[in-house]
Amino acid sequence: MDNPLLTEFDTPFQVPPYDEIREEHYLPAFEKGIAEEKNDVAAIIDNPEDPTFENTIVALDATGELLSRVQGVFYPLRSAHTNEKMAEIARQVAPMLSKHGDDISLNPDLFQRIKAVYQKKDELDLDPEQARLLEKTYKDFVRSGADLPADKQARLREINEELSVLSLQFGDNQLAEDNAYQLVIEDEADLAGLPDRVIAGAAEAAAEMDHAGQWVFTLHKPSLIPFLQYSEKRGLREKMFNAYIMRGDNGDDHDNNRILSRIAALRAERAKMLGYDTHAHFVLEDNMAKVPKNVYDLLTQLWKPTMERARQEAAEMQAMIDAEDGGFRLKPWDWWFYAEKIKKARYDLDENQLRPYFQLEKVRDGAFNLAG
Repeated sequence: MDNPLLTEFDTPFQVPPYDEIREEHYLPAFEKGIAEEKNDVAAIIDNPEDPTFENTIVALDATGELLSRVQGVFYPLRSAHTNEKMAEIARQVAPMLSKHGDDISLNPDLFQRIKAVYQKKDELDLDPEQARLLEKTYKDFVRSGADLPADKQARLREINEELSVLSLQFGDNQLAEDNAYQLVIEDEADLAGLPDRVIAGAAEAAAEMDHAGQWVFTLHKPSLIPFLQYSEKRGLREKMFNAYIMRGDNGDDHDNNRILSRIAALRAERAKMLGYDTHAHFVLEDNMAKVPKNVYDLLTQLWKPTMERARQEAAEMQAMIDAEDGGFRLKPWDWWFYAEKIKKARYDLDENQLRPYFQLEKVRDGAFNLAG
Protein backbone atom coordinates (compact mmCIF):
# COMPACT_ATOMS: atom_id res chain seq x y z
CA MET A 1 0.00 0.00 0.00
CA ASP A 2 1.24 3.46 -0.92
CA ASN A 3 0.55 4.99 2.47
CA PRO A 4 1.24 8.75 2.76
CA LEU A 5 1.28 8.50 6.55
CA LEU A 6 4.41 6.35 6.43
CA THR A 7 6.61 8.96 4.78
CA GLU A 8 7.74 12.45 5.71
CA PHE A 9 5.23 15.06 4.59
CA ASP A 10 6.82 16.77 1.59
CA THR A 11 4.51 19.76 1.84
CA PRO A 12 4.83 23.41 2.90
CA PHE A 13 5.38 23.48 6.68
CA GLN A 14 4.95 19.67 6.69
CA VAL A 15 1.17 20.00 6.67
CA PRO A 16 -0.39 16.52 6.30
CA PRO A 17 -1.47 15.77 2.70
CA TYR A 18 -5.13 15.31 3.66
CA ASP A 19 -6.22 14.92 0.03
CA GLU A 20 -4.08 11.77 -0.25
CA ILE A 21 -4.89 10.16 3.11
CA ARG A 22 -7.64 7.53 3.12
CA GLU A 23 -9.32 5.77 6.02
CA GLU A 24 -7.66 2.47 5.08
CA HIS A 25 -4.25 4.09 5.67
CA TYR A 26 -4.71 4.67 9.40
CA LEU A 27 -4.67 1.19 10.94
CA PRO A 28 -1.53 0.03 9.07
CA ALA A 29 0.13 3.32 10.00
CA PHE A 30 -0.75 2.88 13.68
CA GLU A 31 0.59 -0.68 13.60
CA LYS A 32 3.80 0.45 11.90
CA GLY A 33 4.24 3.32 14.35
CA ILE A 34 3.81 1.02 17.34
CA ALA A 35 6.26 -1.51 15.88
CA GLU A 36 8.89 1.17 15.21
CA GLU A 37 8.64 2.60 18.72
CA LYS A 38 8.91 -0.91 20.20
CA ASN A 39 12.13 -1.44 18.25
CA ASP A 40 13.52 1.94 19.33
CA VAL A 41 12.76 1.22 22.99
CA ALA A 42 14.26 -2.27 22.70
CA ALA A 43 17.46 -0.73 21.35
CA ILE A 44 17.69 1.51 24.43
CA ILE A 45 17.15 -1.44 26.77
CA ASP A 46 19.65 -3.66 24.92
CA ASN A 47 22.36 -1.00 24.86
CA PRO A 48 25.38 -2.67 26.56
CA GLU A 49 26.74 0.70 27.74
CA ASP A 50 25.89 2.03 31.18
CA PRO A 51 22.79 4.23 31.15
CA THR A 52 23.47 7.91 30.54
CA PHE A 53 21.35 10.97 29.97
CA GLU A 54 22.03 10.78 26.21
CA ASN A 55 21.66 7.04 25.56
CA THR A 56 18.57 6.65 27.77
CA ILE A 57 16.63 9.85 28.45
CA VAL A 58 17.33 11.67 25.18
CA ALA A 59 17.05 8.45 23.19
CA LEU A 60 13.68 7.64 24.77
CA ASP A 61 12.41 11.18 24.12
CA ALA A 62 13.22 10.72 20.43
CA THR A 63 11.19 7.52 20.01
CA GLY A 64 7.72 7.29 18.54
CA GLU A 65 8.04 9.92 15.85
CA LEU A 66 5.92 8.01 13.32
CA LEU A 67 3.29 7.08 15.89
CA SER A 68 3.02 10.70 17.01
CA ARG A 69 2.62 11.82 13.40
CA VAL A 70 -0.18 9.34 12.76
CA GLN A 71 -1.98 10.32 15.97
CA GLY A 72 -1.58 13.98 15.10
CA VAL A 73 -3.43 13.42 11.84
CA PHE A 74 -6.04 10.89 12.95
CA TYR A 75 -7.42 12.29 16.20
CA PRO A 76 -8.08 15.89 15.10
CA LEU A 77 -9.87 14.55 12.01
CA ARG A 78 -11.85 12.07 14.08
CA SER A 79 -12.95 14.95 16.30
CA ALA A 80 -13.83 17.42 13.56
CA HIS A 81 -14.75 15.25 10.57
CA THR A 82 -15.66 11.83 11.88
CA ASN A 83 -17.76 9.02 10.46
CA GLU A 84 -18.48 5.41 11.40
CA LYS A 85 -15.28 4.13 9.77
CA MET A 86 -13.16 6.59 11.74
CA ALA A 87 -15.02 5.66 14.93
CA GLU A 88 -14.40 1.96 14.29
CA ILE A 89 -10.68 2.61 13.73
CA ALA A 90 -10.57 4.50 17.03
CA ARG A 91 -12.22 1.57 18.80
CA GLN A 92 -9.66 -0.82 17.34
CA VAL A 93 -6.71 1.41 18.12
CA ALA A 94 -7.60 2.40 21.71
CA PRO A 95 -6.67 -0.92 23.38
CA MET A 96 -3.63 -1.23 21.11
CA LEU A 97 -2.30 2.15 22.24
CA SER A 98 -3.13 1.44 25.88
CA LYS A 99 -1.18 -1.83 25.79
CA HIS A 100 1.69 -0.21 23.91
CA GLY A 101 1.96 2.62 26.42
CA ASP A 102 1.91 0.20 29.33
CA ASP A 103 4.50 -2.03 27.65
CA ILE A 104 6.86 0.94 27.70
CA SER A 105 6.05 2.55 31.05
CA LEU A 106 5.89 -0.79 32.92
CA ASN A 107 9.04 -2.28 31.39
CA PRO A 108 11.29 -3.00 34.39
CA ASP A 109 14.56 -2.96 32.42
CA LEU A 110 13.81 0.40 30.85
CA PHE A 111 12.76 1.87 34.19
CA GLN A 112 15.97 0.67 35.84
CA ARG A 113 18.01 2.56 33.23
CA ILE A 114 15.93 5.71 33.76
CA LYS A 115 16.19 5.35 37.53
CA ALA A 116 19.95 4.91 37.33
CA VAL A 117 20.30 8.19 35.45
CA TYR A 118 17.86 9.96 37.77
CA GLN A 119 19.77 8.89 40.89
CA LYS A 120 22.90 10.57 39.46
CA LYS A 121 21.10 13.77 38.43
CA ASP A 122 23.11 16.02 40.77
CA GLU A 123 26.37 14.83 39.18
CA LEU A 124 25.38 15.32 35.54
CA ASP A 125 25.74 19.11 35.15
CA LEU A 126 22.48 19.35 33.19
CA ASP A 127 21.08 22.62 31.92
CA PRO A 128 17.51 23.55 33.04
CA GLU A 129 15.85 21.99 29.99
CA GLN A 130 17.76 18.74 30.38
CA ALA A 131 17.07 18.63 34.10
CA ARG A 132 13.36 19.13 33.45
CA LEU A 133 13.31 16.35 30.86
CA LEU A 134 15.01 13.94 33.26
CA GLU A 135 12.69 14.86 36.13
CA LYS A 136 9.57 14.55 34.01
CA THR A 137 10.62 11.25 32.44
CA TYR A 138 11.30 9.65 35.79
CA LYS A 139 8.12 10.96 37.43
CA ASP A 140 5.98 9.97 34.45
CA PHE A 141 7.19 6.38 34.79
CA VAL A 142 6.55 6.34 38.53
CA ARG A 143 3.09 7.86 38.05
CA SER A 144 2.43 5.21 35.42
CA GLY A 145 3.11 2.40 37.90
CA ALA A 146 6.71 1.47 37.14
CA ASP A 147 7.46 1.07 40.87
CA LEU A 148 4.46 -1.17 41.57
CA PRO A 149 4.81 -4.92 42.17
CA ALA A 150 3.98 -7.22 39.28
CA ASP A 151 0.48 -8.16 40.46
CA LYS A 152 -0.57 -4.52 40.78
CA GLN A 153 0.95 -3.71 37.40
CA ALA A 154 -1.19 -6.43 35.86
CA ARG A 155 -4.30 -4.89 37.39
CA LEU A 156 -3.18 -1.42 36.28
CA ARG A 157 -2.97 -2.65 32.70
CA GLU A 158 -6.56 -3.89 32.93
CA ILE A 159 -7.72 -0.55 34.33
CA ASN A 160 -5.93 1.47 31.64
CA GLU A 161 -7.31 -0.65 28.82
CA GLU A 162 -10.86 -0.48 30.14
CA LEU A 163 -10.61 3.29 30.65
CA SER A 164 -9.37 3.77 27.09
CA VAL A 165 -12.41 1.92 25.73
CA LEU A 166 -14.91 3.59 28.09
CA SER A 167 -13.66 7.06 27.19
CA LEU A 168 -14.25 6.29 23.53
CA GLN A 169 -17.72 4.93 24.25
CA PHE A 170 -18.59 8.07 26.20
CA GLY A 171 -17.57 10.31 23.30
CA ASP A 172 -19.29 8.12 20.73
CA ASN A 173 -22.54 8.19 22.71
CA GLN A 174 -22.45 11.96 22.99
CA LEU A 175 -21.73 12.32 19.28
CA ALA A 176 -24.58 9.96 18.46
CA GLU A 177 -26.94 12.09 20.55
CA ASP A 178 -25.73 15.23 18.78
CA ASN A 179 -26.21 13.68 15.36
CA ALA A 180 -29.58 12.11 16.09
CA TYR A 181 -31.45 15.17 17.35
CA GLN A 182 -33.33 17.29 14.83
CA LEU A 183 -35.69 20.16 15.52
CA VAL A 184 -37.71 20.24 12.28
CA ILE A 185 -39.61 23.48 11.69
CA GLU A 186 -42.41 23.41 9.13
CA ASP A 187 -44.10 26.76 9.84
CA GLU A 188 -42.05 29.76 8.73
CA ALA A 189 -43.57 31.78 11.61
CA ASP A 190 -41.54 29.62 14.02
CA LEU A 191 -38.37 31.20 12.59
CA ALA A 192 -39.21 34.56 14.16
CA GLY A 193 -36.17 36.46 15.38
CA LEU A 194 -33.60 34.29 13.63
CA PRO A 195 -31.09 36.08 11.34
CA ASP A 196 -31.23 35.32 7.63
CA ARG A 197 -27.88 33.51 7.72
CA VAL A 198 -29.16 31.17 10.43
CA ILE A 199 -32.37 30.48 8.52
CA ALA A 200 -30.39 29.78 5.35
CA GLY A 201 -28.17 27.31 7.22
CA ALA A 202 -31.23 25.54 8.63
CA ALA A 203 -32.77 25.28 5.15
CA GLU A 204 -29.54 23.82 3.79
CA ALA A 205 -29.42 21.30 6.65
CA ALA A 206 -33.05 20.37 5.97
CA ALA A 207 -32.33 19.70 2.31
CA GLU A 208 -29.43 17.41 3.28
CA MET A 209 -31.68 15.51 5.75
CA ASP A 210 -34.62 14.85 3.41
CA HIS A 211 -36.70 17.73 4.81
CA ALA A 212 -36.69 19.89 1.71
CA GLY A 213 -38.79 23.03 2.08
CA GLN A 214 -38.46 22.97 5.87
CA TRP A 215 -35.81 24.05 8.38
CA VAL A 216 -33.73 21.78 10.62
CA PHE A 217 -31.79 22.78 13.73
CA THR A 218 -29.40 20.41 15.49
CA LEU A 219 -27.39 20.27 18.70
CA HIS A 220 -24.16 21.15 16.90
CA LYS A 221 -22.92 24.50 18.16
CA PRO A 222 -23.22 26.47 14.87
CA SER A 223 -26.92 25.57 14.88
CA LEU A 224 -27.67 25.47 18.62
CA ILE A 225 -26.07 28.71 19.80
CA PRO A 226 -27.69 31.15 17.35
CA PHE A 227 -31.05 29.44 17.88
CA LEU A 228 -30.83 30.02 21.65
CA GLN A 229 -29.62 33.57 21.08
CA TYR A 230 -32.22 34.77 18.59
CA SER A 231 -35.31 32.54 18.42
CA GLU A 232 -38.40 34.33 19.71
CA LYS A 233 -40.20 31.01 20.17
CA ARG A 234 -39.65 30.27 23.85
CA GLY A 235 -41.09 26.77 23.70
CA LEU A 236 -38.69 25.80 20.93
CA ARG A 237 -35.76 27.29 22.82
CA GLU A 238 -36.73 25.11 25.78
CA LYS A 239 -36.77 22.00 23.57
CA MET A 240 -33.34 22.73 22.15
CA PHE A 241 -31.82 23.58 25.54
CA ASN A 242 -33.18 20.47 27.27
CA ALA A 243 -32.12 18.22 24.40
CA TYR A 244 -28.59 19.62 24.69
CA ILE A 245 -28.16 19.29 28.46
CA MET A 246 -29.72 15.80 28.50
CA ARG A 247 -27.29 14.27 26.01
CA GLY A 248 -26.22 10.86 27.27
CA ASP A 249 -28.81 10.93 30.05
CA ASN A 250 -31.94 9.60 28.37
CA GLY A 251 -31.91 5.96 29.44
CA ASP A 252 -31.44 4.71 25.88
CA ASP A 253 -28.67 2.94 23.99
CA HIS A 254 -26.53 6.08 24.19
CA ASP A 255 -26.92 6.64 27.93
CA ASN A 256 -23.61 7.51 29.61
CA ASN A 257 -24.55 7.14 33.28
CA ARG A 258 -23.18 3.62 33.68
CA ILE A 259 -20.04 4.56 31.76
CA LEU A 260 -19.42 7.61 33.95
CA SER A 261 -19.88 5.57 37.11
CA ARG A 262 -17.45 2.96 35.88
CA ILE A 263 -14.87 5.56 34.80
CA ALA A 264 -15.06 7.21 38.23
CA ALA A 265 -14.63 3.86 40.00
CA LEU A 266 -11.65 2.84 37.86
CA ARG A 267 -9.95 6.22 38.28
CA ALA A 268 -10.41 6.02 42.06
CA GLU A 269 -8.96 2.49 42.13
CA ARG A 270 -5.98 3.52 40.03
CA ALA A 271 -5.28 6.57 42.20
CA LYS A 272 -5.32 4.48 45.37
CA MET A 273 -3.08 1.89 43.77
CA LEU A 274 -0.53 4.60 42.89
CA GLY A 275 -0.61 6.08 46.40
CA TYR A 276 -2.99 9.03 45.99
CA ASP A 277 -6.08 9.82 48.05
CA THR A 278 -8.25 10.53 45.01
CA HIS A 279 -8.06 10.81 41.23
CA ALA A 280 -8.01 14.59 41.70
CA HIS A 281 -4.85 14.33 43.81
CA PHE A 282 -3.27 12.16 41.10
CA VAL A 283 -4.10 14.56 38.26
CA LEU A 284 -3.29 17.80 40.08
CA GLU A 285 0.10 16.72 41.41
CA ASP A 286 1.54 17.32 37.95
CA ASN A 287 -0.29 20.64 37.46
CA MET A 288 -0.04 24.13 38.90
CA ALA A 289 -2.68 23.63 41.60
CA LYS A 290 -0.89 20.55 43.04
CA VAL A 291 -3.72 19.59 45.44
CA PRO A 292 -7.55 19.78 45.31
CA LYS A 293 -7.66 22.27 48.22
CA ASN A 294 -5.94 24.90 46.09
CA VAL A 295 -8.55 24.43 43.36
CA TYR A 296 -11.41 24.85 45.82
CA ASP A 297 -9.75 27.88 47.44
CA LEU A 298 -9.57 29.60 44.06
CA LEU A 299 -13.14 28.64 43.17
CA THR A 300 -14.34 29.95 46.52
CA GLN A 301 -12.65 33.29 45.85
CA LEU A 302 -14.43 33.50 42.50
CA TRP A 303 -17.79 32.18 43.67
CA LYS A 304 -19.14 35.16 45.63
CA PRO A 305 -18.43 37.95 43.08
CA THR A 306 -19.43 35.67 40.20
CA MET A 307 -22.76 34.80 41.77
CA GLU A 308 -23.41 38.43 42.62
CA ARG A 309 -22.84 39.44 39.01
CA ALA A 310 -25.01 36.56 37.76
CA ARG A 311 -27.83 37.71 40.04
CA GLN A 312 -27.52 41.25 38.68
CA GLU A 313 -27.72 39.99 35.10
CA ALA A 314 -30.69 37.75 35.92
CA ALA A 315 -32.48 40.73 37.48
CA GLU A 316 -31.85 42.82 34.36
CA MET A 317 -33.23 40.06 32.16
CA GLN A 318 -36.29 39.58 34.37
CA ALA A 319 -36.91 43.33 34.26
CA MET A 320 -36.90 43.19 30.45
CA ILE A 321 -39.28 40.20 30.49
CA ASP A 322 -41.64 42.08 32.81
CA ALA A 323 -41.42 45.28 30.73
CA GLU A 324 -42.51 43.24 27.69
CA ASP A 325 -45.40 41.70 29.70
CA GLY A 326 -43.83 38.29 29.26
CA GLY A 327 -45.64 36.82 32.24
CA PHE A 328 -42.99 34.22 33.13
CA ARG A 329 -39.90 33.81 35.29
CA LEU A 330 -36.47 33.64 33.69
CA LYS A 331 -35.37 30.07 32.89
CA PRO A 332 -32.06 28.67 31.61
CA TRP A 333 -33.32 28.52 28.01
CA ASP A 334 -34.10 32.26 28.20
CA TRP A 335 -30.63 33.34 29.32
CA TRP A 336 -28.83 33.59 25.98
CA PHE A 337 -31.86 35.14 24.29
CA TYR A 338 -32.27 37.97 26.79
CA ALA A 339 -28.53 38.48 27.19
CA GLU A 340 -28.44 39.13 23.44
CA LYS A 341 -31.41 41.51 23.65
CA ILE A 342 -29.84 43.49 26.50
CA LYS A 343 -26.51 43.67 24.67
CA LYS A 344 -28.25 44.95 21.56
CA ALA A 345 -30.29 47.54 23.49
CA ARG A 346 -27.24 48.72 25.40
CA TYR A 347 -24.53 48.75 22.77
CA ASP A 348 -26.04 48.94 19.27
CA LEU A 349 -25.48 52.36 17.70
CA ASP A 350 -27.84 54.16 15.33
CA GLU A 351 -26.74 55.80 12.09
CA ASN A 352 -26.07 59.20 13.69
CA GLN A 353 -23.90 57.61 16.36
CA LEU A 354 -21.98 55.64 13.75
CA ARG A 355 -21.29 58.62 11.44
CA PRO A 356 -18.01 59.63 13.20
CA TYR A 357 -16.73 56.08 12.74
CA PHE A 358 -17.60 56.21 9.03
CA GLN A 359 -15.58 59.43 8.73
CA LEU A 360 -12.62 57.74 10.41
CA GLU A 361 -12.90 54.88 7.92
CA LYS A 362 -12.69 57.34 5.03
CA VAL A 363 -9.61 59.02 6.53
CA ARG A 364 -7.98 55.65 7.08
CA ASP A 365 -8.74 54.50 3.51
CA GLY A 366 -7.39 57.79 2.13
CA ALA A 367 -4.16 57.36 4.09
CA PHE A 368 -3.77 53.81 2.75
CA ASN A 369 -4.33 55.05 -0.80
CA LEU A 370 -1.69 57.77 -0.40
CA ALA A 371 0.75 55.27 1.04
CA GLY A 372 0.10 52.96 -1.89
